[in-house]
Amino acid sequence: MITVSYEQLMQWIGTYFWPFLRIGACMMVAPIFGARTVPPRARLVLSAALTFLLAPMIKTPVVDLLSGPSFAIAIQQMIIGLALGFAAQLIFEAVAMGGQLLANSMGLSFAMNVDPLHGTSTPVVGQFYTIIVTLTFLALNGHLVLIESLLQSFNLLPVGTAGLGSDGLWMLVNFGGTLFSGALLIALPGLAAMLIVNFGLGVMSRAAPSLNIFAVGFPASLALGLIVVLLGLPAMQSGFIKLSNSLWLFLTSMTNAAGA
Repeated sequence: MITVSYEQLMQWIGTYFWPFLRIGACMMVAPIFGARTVPPRARLVLSAALTFLLAPMIKTPVVDLLSGPSFAIAIQQMIIGLALGFAAQLIFEAVAMGGQLLANSMGLSFAMNVDPLHGTSTPVVGQFYTIIVTLTFLALNGHLVLIESLLQSFNLLPVGTAGLGSDGLWMLVNFGGTLFSGALLIALPGLAAMLIVNFGLGVMSRAAPSLNIFAVGFPASLALGLIVVLLGLPAMQSGFIKLSNSLWLFLTSMTNAAGA
């Protein structure tokens, strides 16, 4: 008869339970995986599948699941997973914000559409940029790199009561500035072009005061803005790739600094 001790049972459960908390928390807020169009049950199934695949490569402590330290470990694992997924989500929000800035300069701020990723209404230019960078992210196997970074976080920051700490959380706060710097990186070429267009329309209104600038300027700025969006797609994608590279470096440095 096979007998299993209480310590062996706790070790077997902890081998899968602790990694599941970090992976599940990351999948709930990570881009693409955490979209509102993805059902919560699908996220749970994906998190469980990744846990069963990655758990044999992860070292976990033997802790009683009903003890105080186990509660602290559970909280820390969820915080780490949320931090990883939130950092990845920031680069997508930066692109969406850059599209909104460009839409405002084009006169398309009133053109709102339901964003399935967030469940809210966003300008069509921001949603268009979000779709483009999502396809770019998948084409570059960014989802696989995200899973690899998640596995690497267990090596740099093992499962335990020690979480990100003040250093890791402060690095995450500083990385939040990527939301604004990345949006400016994405929208700056288009904003500069639209500034020249608006400056030209202003000169026309001064040269011909009788000209109805609102009737002429709005279609002109809208048409030229669409041309700017079309011609600026390669620059927008290259900017997103730079943001993605900075994201992978940040995830490694954050977990490494917290685990040091």
